[in-house]
Amino acid sequence: MPMTQTTPIIEFDHFTFQYYSQAEPTLVDINLKIYPGEKILIVGPSGSGKSTLGHCLNGLIPFYYKGSSQGSLKIKGKETKDLDIFQLSKIIGTVLQDSDGQFVGLTVGEDIAFAMENDCVQHDEMHERVARVAKMVGMDHLQTASPYELSGGQKQRTSLAGVLIDNVDVLLFDEPLANLDPATGKIAIEIIDDIHKELKKTVLIIEHRLEDVLHREVDRVIVINDGRILADMNAHELVCSDVLVKNGIREPLYVTAMKYAGITLKPEMKPGHIWSLDTGTCNEALRRWNRSVVPPAPLVAAPSILKIQNLNFSYDGVRPILHNIDFEVREGEMISIVGKNGAGKTTLSKIMCGFEKEDSGAVLYKGQNIAPKSIKERAEFIGVVMQNPNQMISKNLIFDEVALGLRLRGVEEKEITTRVEKVLEICGLAPFIEWPISALSYGQKKRVTIASILVLNPQILILDEPTAGQDYRHYTEIMEFLREINKTGITVILITHDMHLMLEYTPRAIVLSGGEMIADAAASVVLTDQHIIAEANLKETSLFHLAQLAGIPDGTQFVQNFIDYEREVGK
Repeated sequence: MPMTQTTPIIEFDHFTFQYYSQAEPTLVDINLKIYPGEKILIVGPSGSGKSTLGHCLNGLIPFYYKGSSQGSLKIKGKETKDLDIFQLSKIIGTVLQDSDGQFVGLTVGEDIAFAMENDCVQHDEMHERVARVAKMVGMDHLQTASPYELSGGQKQRTSLAGVLIDNVDVLLFDEPLANLDPATGKIAIEIIDDIHKELKKTVLIIEHRLEDVLHREVDRVIVINDGRILADMNAHELVCSDVLVKNGIREPLYVTAMKYAGITLKPEMKPGHIWSLDTGTCNEALRRWNRSVVPPAPLVAAPSILKIQNLNFSYDGVRPILHNIDFEVREGEMISIVGKNGAGKTTLSKIMCGFEKEDSGAVLYKGQNIAPKSIKERAEFIGVVMQNPNQMISKNLIFDEVALGLRLRGVEEKEITTRVEKVLEICGLAPFIEWPISALSYGQKKRVTIASILVLNPQILILDEPTAGQDYRHYTEIMEFLREINKTGITVILITHDMHLMLEYTPRAIVLSGGEMIADAAASVVLTDQHIIAEANLKETSLFHLAQLAGIPDGTQFVQNFIDYEREVGK
C-alpha cells in the first residue's frame, strides 16, 4: 500500500514496555503518530524513556535489551514484533551517540560500504554508491582515512553515511551532539537538516540540548518524562509553555533572558528559534531590563595557586601540541578551559597532574615548581576527573570505588564511611550506595568518578567535560555542588565544550586553539568576539543575537548582565 501523508510511517498505539530487570514499565501508554518526511525532536531528562523509545524503533528492543511490551508499534504498517532486527535496519538507520562504537571498517570508505558488503552488492556499484554518499556528507576527500583519526564531526558524518547507504526510510539520531564542540555540533544539525530536505527522509533526533537542535527548524517536539509523552507541539508553542521548566529541560538562553525582563512569550512572536524570533513588541522591555542590572562589586584578587609558565609540549618531539602557554589561576577561582577538539585542553590537564612531562616551561603550585613531584604527590593537592568515566573506574561497587583513594591513604574505615556517604548524597548517588557500577548509566558513572575525587578534599579540582551526557537537572546538581565546594576555597578548573556552563558558572575562560592560548577573558567576551569564536570552534551565544534584535548596542555587556543577574537570582 503506498504511503500517504495520512498514513503514519511510525505509529505507537497504547504501547507500554518494561525491561525484565525493572520493577516498573519504562514506557507507559505511548500514543504517537509520525508521518513520512517529518523531522521530530524527542527531548526529556535522563531516565525519561526517550532512548528506550528509540531502541523500540530500531530493534535493539527486544533483540538486544529484553523485556515485555503491550499495545501496538507499527512501522510502515507492520507490527515490529513481526519484523526481525535485519528487516528493521533496512527501514530505520541509527546514528549512535558514541560514533566509535559504530565503526567496523579500517577506512572511512570501508565503513560506509559495510552494509552493502553484507548484501553482496557488486563491487562497481558499491564504489559508485560509497562515492555518492560520501560526497553527500562532505567526506569524499577522506575515504582512505582511518575512522579513529577523524574529528568528532567527521566521525558523525561517517556514521551518517554508513546509515544512508542503505537508503533507509527513517534516520534516528541518538544524542548526536553529546561529544561535539559547539561549532561542530552546529554543523551536525545543519547536515541533518540538509539531508532531511534533500532526501525527504523521516528524521528523529533524541537529544537534551534543545536550543542547539533548534538551530534549524523541526516539525514537532515530543517531550517525554517518566515514560509518558507530556507534550507534542511545535517549538514556538513549547517555549511559551512551562513544560520545559517543569521537567528539568533547559530552555533556550534567550527565552530565559526574556522572562527575566518580564516578557510573556506568545506563539505569534515565533520564539521557538532565535532566527525566527520577533521582538518588536518587547524591545523596550529588554532595553529597560538591561539598564537595570547592577554589576557585582569587583572581587579582591586572591593569591596565586597555580601558574602555567611558558609551557611547551609534544608527544613525539616533532609536532607541538602546546606552545608557549602562559596563565595564572588564583585561589578560589572557578575557570573554564575551552577550545575545539584537539586544541590541547586535555593534554594541558595531564601535564598539571604529572601524567605527562612538559618539554619546557613550568607548572607552579603556590609559587613552587612542581616538576620534581610525582603523580602521587601532586594528587595530594590536585584532583582530576577524566572525561570518560570508564577510564577511572576500577571497582565493582559504588561504595568501594568512592572509598578507594581514602583506603589507599590509610584513612580509618569509620571516617571513610562518613565521607563517602556525605559525598554520594551531594552527588545524588546516595540511593545507589550498594549498587554495582555496571548497573549505572553513563551519566551516573560520571558522577561516581566526580565523587571519588571530591572525597579526597583536593585544593585544585580539574574536571574534563564534567557535564557530558548529563541532562539539565543532573548538570545543575553537579554544577551547583561544584559551586558550593568552590565557595569553601577549592579552586575549580573546568575543561568543557558546554558554552552554557562557561557562561553561567565561570567568570573567566582560557581559550586554546591549535595548541596556543588565544584568549584569557571574561566568558561574555569569549562568546561575543567573532575572532575567538571562529578560531576556537565556538558558537556565538543566542543572548548576543537577542541584544542585536532589541537594538542594544553593547551585546557583550548584555551577555555579562545576563550572567550577573542569573548569579544573583541563583544565590
